[in-house]
Amino acid sequence: MCLRHCLISGRLALWTGNNRLWARTARGVQCAAAAQGTEKAQPAKQKGQSNNAAKAGVENTSSESDQRALRLEKIEQLRSTGVEPFAYSFGVTHTAAELQQTYRDLPSGELADLDGSPIAVAGRIMTRRFLGKKLAFFTLQDATGSIQLYIEKALMESNSPMPFEDLKQTLDNGDIIGVKGGMKRTDKGELSVAAKSIHMLTKSLLPLPEKYHGFGEDTENRFRNRYVDMIVTEGVRAALRTRAQVSVCMRRVLDEQGFIEVETPMLEASAGGADARPFVTWHNALQRPYVLRIATELRLKRCLVGGFDKVYEIGRIFRNEGLSSRHNPEFTSIELYQAFVDYEAMMDLTEHLVRSCAQAALPDGISSIAYQEHTLDLGSPFRKASMRELVQEATGLDFSSFDKDVEAARAAASGMLEKRAEEVPEGDQQSSVASSRKNVAQASSVGEVLNECFEACVEHTLIQPTFVLDHPIEISPLAKAHRSKPGCVERFELFLAGRELANAFSELTDPVEQRRRLEAQVAAHRRAGGAVPSDDAEPATAAKAGGFGGSQEAPYEVTLDEDFLRALEVGMPPAAGMGLGIDRLVMLLTNASSIKEVIAFPLMR
Repeated sequence: MCLRHCLISGRLALWTGNNRLWARTARGVQCAAAAQGTEKAQPAKQKGQSNNAAKAGVENTSSESDQRALRLEKIEQLRSTGVEPFAYSFGVTHTAAELQQTYRDLPSGELADLDGSPIAVAGRIMTRRFLGKKLAFFTLQDATGSIQLYIEKALMESNSPMPFEDLKQTLDNGDIIGVKGGMKRTDKGELSVAAKSIHMLTKSLLPLPEKYHGFGEDTENRFRNRYVDMIVTEGVRAALRTRAQVSVCMRRVLDEQGFIEVETPMLEASAGGADARPFVTWHNALQRPYVLRIATELRLKRCLVGGFDKVYEIGRIFRNEGLSSRHNPEFTSIELYQAFVDYEAMMDLTEHLVRSCAQAALPDGISSIAYQEHTLDLGSPFRKASMRELVQEATGLDFSSFDKDVEAARAAASGMLEKRAEEVPEGDQQSSVASSRKNVAQASSVGEVLNECFEACVEHTLIQPTFVLDHPIEISPLAKAHRSKPGCVERFELFLAGRELANAFSELTDPVEQRRRLEAQVAAHRRAGGAVPSDDAEPATAAKAGGFGGSQEAPYEVTLDEDFLRALEVGMPPAAGMGLGIDRLVMLLTNASSIKEVIAFPLMR
């Protein structure tokens, strides 16, 4: 039984660039999908109206509910003919990519495997084109790619669940169907599935964005409708596959080297391992506040105390801070710790990990990647330079000459940054210089001044892979003092494309020195306006401690992790550790300008 042509009272919805611009056709016009079999309806041309005027008639809007109502009618019509629009299963024999590979040498004009066991493929209809009453071409997209459907009435089986005559009236772009048949290379050279039977698997109630415009430049709408974005925006699913490949590669490399993957708590009594604003929650049964972890470091180090030599965790980290193209409050990192080695060995492992991930995720394992306007060389040994050397190269300031004279360091840095502020263009770099000028004025040590000069003048220039070594001890409370460079620690950060990718050091294992440094960090945090711990365990107090419902500038609490310090007193072996941002690595490997592009469902404002 063929479905009737759909007469609607002048409202056919079309998704265009802004995803919500709708077109209204003239009253009484037949549904374009039924009357013309094309993927896009055209407004009716009135007598005496020019073509341009007819096109300009796309002004008024109709609701999404009109599209939905039309498709709901089709669902009832399908059921009336015995076709269930929401199937239980379908036996797929090949993916689109497998068909493209298996039949890549099929000559033009030839049919293959039309008889015998049929090929079965399933996917979403992306385009439809009907040529008269006997031939149609669809584009079918599945998880691996797309393939054309060649639908000829003469080839269709008489017992096909959906006869050729019904396809024009029942199917819409966005529907998920199953197709059985053989393979054909059309005269124009397009590899196609020659359909013998078509099966409705899922009837879509809402239209997809219009083919040639999609979401346009409306990235906000893209991310809010991420499930649709995955369907229609080229590269989204590829980026998420690359992300998965990176995680698989990291696990493979570390497993081969004898590392053990462990899972540490996401709910913590206190935030440790970094100085960052935590998310605060309340445990009703225990009647006390908890925070979401801001790092996995202190828990993983406890594993070294407990007798594990090599441990790592790939997991989510939560920091109650701002959103930007490089920052998401919920992000994924890998932290790993190895006993009996120092930061030099960890540098080698980090370089090996990054290079291995690039080779696993990129075609043919290429050793250089294009990122924005740069070409990053991952094949050559990564550069190594100390923070002092890099700052001196960029600014001319030799911080070794200041010794511990913080006043002299502040004066020299302030003058340099004031001049730099006049030279740099507006934007992120100017903001960085302004922030560093403010922080330099408040710095209490030469090391803090050095770090501010590095962030303002050096970071953005480190395009090729660079290990920045030997940071000031004042900004590295968990790192071991350098064995030959007073005032420095054995620490490195890895930079690519002007962004920090990894942070590592020889771990501080002296419990007395660790307590002294952490107490100094807490005191400095409070001097800068941080919250002071309270014995009051009411939810409102816990909320205030974490800036719950407050501004980004609201104070938050930093406390000592007494249990971690106790664990160090039991004894932790010499070790090195490293943390790497997986989101940022995937950004580099996929040439993504925003971190949201590599997160399946990023946080939105």
